[in-house]
Parts: sequence; structure tokens; C-alpha cells
Amino acid sequence: MNIRKILVTSALPYANGSIHLGHLVEYIQTDIWVRFQKMCLPKEDGHEIYFVCADDTHGTPIMLRAEKEGITPEALIERVHNEHLRDFTGFHIEFDNYYTTHSPETRQYSEDIYTKLKTKDPSLITTHSVEQFYDPVKNIFLPDRFIKGECPKCSAKDQYGDNCEICGAAYAPTDLRNPYSAVSSAALVRKTSEHFFFKLSDNRCVSFLRKWTLEENHLQTEAANKMREWLGEEEENKLFDWDISRDAPYFGFEIPDAPGKYFYVWLDAPIGYMGSFKNLCNQHNINFNEFWNKNSATELYHFIGKDILYFHALFWPAMLENSGYRTPTQIFSHGFLTINGEKMSKSRGTFITAENYLKQGLNPEWLRYYYAAKLNGTMEDVDLSFDDFITRVNSDLVGKYVNIASRAAGFLVKYFHSQIADISGQTCKSFLQEPEPIRDGKTRLVHELLENAAIIRTHMENRRYNLAISEIMALTGKVNEYWDQQKPWDKAKQIDEIQLELALHLVSSITIECFRILTIFLKPILPMLAQKAESFLNVEPMQWEDLWKTLPQGHKIKSYEHLMVRVDRKKIDAMIKASK
Repeated sequence: MNIRKILVTSALPYANGSIHLGHLVEYIQTDIWVRFQKMCLPKEDGHEIYFVCADDTHGTPIMLRAEKEGITPEALIERVHNEHLRDFTGFHIEFDNYYTTHSPETRQYSEDIYTKLKTKDPSLITTHSVEQFYDPVKNIFLPDRFIKGECPKCSAKDQYGDNCEICGAAYAPTDLRNPYSAVSSAALVRKTSEHFFFKLSDNRCVSFLRKWTLEENHLQTEAANKMREWLGEEEENKLFDWDISRDAPYFGFEIPDAPGKYFYVWLDAPIGYMGSFKNLCNQHNINFNEFWNKNSATELYHFIGKDILYFHALFWPAMLENSGYRTPTQIFSHGFLTINGEKMSKSRGTFITAENYLKQGLNPEWLRYYYAAKLNGTMEDVDLSFDDFITRVNSDLVGKYVNIASRAAGFLVKYFHSQIADISGQTCKSFLQEPEPIRDGKTRLVHELLENAAIIRTHMENRRYNLAISEIMALTGKVNEYWDQQKPWDKAKQIDEIQLELALHLVSSITIECFRILTIFLKPILPMLAQKAESFLNVEPMQWEDLWKTLPQGHKIKSYEHLMVRVDRKKIDAMIKASK
């Protein structure tokens, strides 16, 4: 048996805001994939699968927000960390470790990678002067987002330092007319400072990235095409060196032997993956080097949004490669979230936080299911239509899947002491008039569900959750059709006849067995619903291999209790109102 050792990460949420429904696309996508892997590759068989993440905690915005609130940056990031973890837990995102980049482990690997790049012969770290806008009141160099002025193209006032919201033009902050600080409103001055750069344009980086991004299948097709655009043709070199330093005052890690200079937040942010995993290793005696050594045989997967592909597919692997660490096995990028076909909007009430969703009493697994039904493994945007959301959840989960258990359980409890019949042999063939003979001890319907397991597994592995759900719901429909065709309610009226009693027992038991199989298929997507279903079925937590273990004759289920309620439109409306 091939033992797999897998490390999975999601992008690090910035510690300057709340988790919202857009963020959750990624964390739900990743959590489903990790749960699926853990179901298929149980720890008991020697497999190791870890899912780590952390808050991205450094930078000027953190420092300024903490100052505005009258607290230290450390106090701010600790509070936000607790809020983020609360929200992720509320949506059943199950990290093996959720940490912070403001940690000794992340500092250690940031300094190590920087030092190795600097001492490489010739060095991949260089310095040169940079002219930036400086706030003379706050005595600070300002990032683009804190610079405003008149658009150099259309003269619109109060535009940000990188692009105009009126005409859409993109430009450098120094192109703005009459620039001023969004922090203090002071007129900005230009000031020159020495900055450190990672030489991404070096031929060693360019040649490596051409091979890594375009030849070795580390990226989705759309992402690889984007790399071709950024890298240029073979004879070109379109990459620029990367500014990796910021001047004091700055909340972050000071660069070794460079007083007053700090690592730019985007340098230590991805290194936070290493820091979080190292922290987990220290807690559980895991071999860190086995996962991060240059020639590691383990697997490393990053789930990210397409807006940070440039950092993860260019800077990050180039830094790792040239500092002696392994590079990612694959990077999985996803699109943005739109709501009702439009960008999230506070004025329309569609900029919805995770906290607000949960506070309105909405089931987090409704959203997990809906996102899964939309995610296809590509970089396409995902649209959350509330009308479609209500219809799909109520129809698929309540009307089809949960309905199977509620229909069959009543007969088993009422007439057969909650016990499962023998559904594995000639009894079924004799009394249910199976159109095909019993195969492998399983009825035609059960066999059909299991025959689709390999297809569903492939879709889940490839993150094509939408196709997996399509298959699962088609099978769910067939189970409901089977129940309707057998007309067990008619058989119940003739319960005094032995053969019909046996047929009713078999129909109900086969239907419950199908419900068990469907629950295993859905478990990575709906872990809490699956947990309730396992309790109802009176079975231990199920793994993928349990698909082929039929409920035995005489097994007792519990009385059915509601597993899921329908989406109430009033709760959706209340959530939107509270988000405005």
C-alpha cells in the first residue's frame, strides 16, 4: 500500500477584518478536500494528512488600526485571531493547527530563507533607492491603500493610490495629483529610502519558474496560462525584482543586520505556512524536515484565491527553490464570490460576515453544500443566488436526501423493532422480484450506488465537487423512485401476510442501507449532518472503505429525529437587513 503524507494549507486571512462569505469559499473548499482525504486515507493505515493555516498579522494597516483603537498591535491580532477561529469553527472548518504569522517559528524561517537568498553566490538580494510618499504628520511611509489624490487620467478627486474607481485607470501612486494621506489628511511629500529586493528577474529564478509553472503540472490550466502571460516568451524576461522591505515604523519582523528595516508582510505571509506547521510539529512530534526538505517525497497543496496567484506561483516557489526547501506539489486557485450576480455590497446588504450568517440562525452546512454544488475545480467565480440557494438546499438535502431516512425509519421502528432485515442474499431476489440477480451479496439498487463510488471519488479528488454532487443527487433520486415504486405504505396495510411483511421489511432496510451509502458520499461536505445520520443509524464514524460494509441482519437503528430543516426565507431577509 502506498502511504501518503500530505500537508494542505489555505491562504492566510489578514488580521484586519472579519471573515465574510467570500473568504469562506476557499476555506470550505479546502476543508471538504481535507476531510475527503482523511476519510479515504485513514491514519490507522499509516497515512498522515495535516491542514494548517494562520492569521496574516503584519503590515502598516494592522499598526494603524491598533493605534486608532488605542491598543497594541499584539492585542489587536490576538483578538482578531480568536474571532477568526470562532467563525471558522462555526462553519466546521477543521484545522489541525490555526496559528499566527507573528510567531517565533515564522520569524525563524523568514530569517533563514532571507539569509540563504542573500548569501547565495551571486546574491539574490540587492538594494537600491526607492522614492515613496511620506506622511509628515504620522512620520510614516504609506502603502498605496492609504494614499489618495486626483486621478492622473480623468482628474476625479479622492481616488486611491493604485487605480481610479471612476475611469478604471491603473497607475503608480506617484502619478496622483495633489496626493494626500488617507490617515492624517496631510499633503504628502516624496522621500527616498534604501529598500531590499529579491531578484526575481535573475535568470536562475526565471528559468526555474518557466519549468516549474509551465512544464511540471503544478498549476491548473488557467493559472499556467496566466504564468505564460507574466513570464513572457522564451526570449523575454518580463519579471521585476520584488521589494521585500519596509521602513520603520512598521509592525513586523526586523531584517537581520538592518536596523529600522522590516520584512514586507508578503515575504513572511507564505512562510507562515511553515511556521504554523512547525508549531504543530512541536506539539505532536511530527518530522518537519520530512515535509519541507528539498527532495521531500511528501505532498504539499496550497488552496488560494486567484488574486494572490502572482505571489504563490512566482515569488513563493522561487524563494523556496533558491533557499533549499521543497516547492508545492500543486497550487489550487479559485475565483471570487458574487452574490445575486453582483459584487458583495454593504449598501445592498450582501457584504455578509460569517458571524452575521450564523447569528441569524442559518445552518452553516447549507452554505457548505451550496458552495460545493458550485465549485468545479477551476478559477471561475462562484455566484451565490439566494433564490437558488433556498431551492437547492430545500430540494436536495431536505426533500431528497433526508427524506429517504424519514420515510423508511418509521416502518422499521413501528413494525420491526428498529431492526434491519437480511438484505444480502436470495431473500431479496425471492421477495422483491429483482430484475437482475443479486451480485456480490448486494441488491441491484445498492450495487448501482456502489458502482458510482469510483466516479464520485475521482470528482472529489479533483475538486470537482459540483460533478460529485450531481452524481450523488441523481442516485438520491433513484432511491426515492425505488421507494415510490415499491409502495411500502400499501404493503403496511397487509402486514398480517407473512410474505408482504417480509417484503416491507426488505424495502425499508434496503432504503436505509442506501441512505447510509449516500451519507458516506456527502460526509466531507456535510460533516455535522453525517454525524447526526451516524447516530440515527447507530454506527461508528464512517470512512470511505465502509461503503462496502452492509448493515447486518438484526442491526438496530434509532428512532428518526429531524436531521435538517428547510431554509426559511425570512432568515435570509433578516441577514441581508442586518448586513446593510
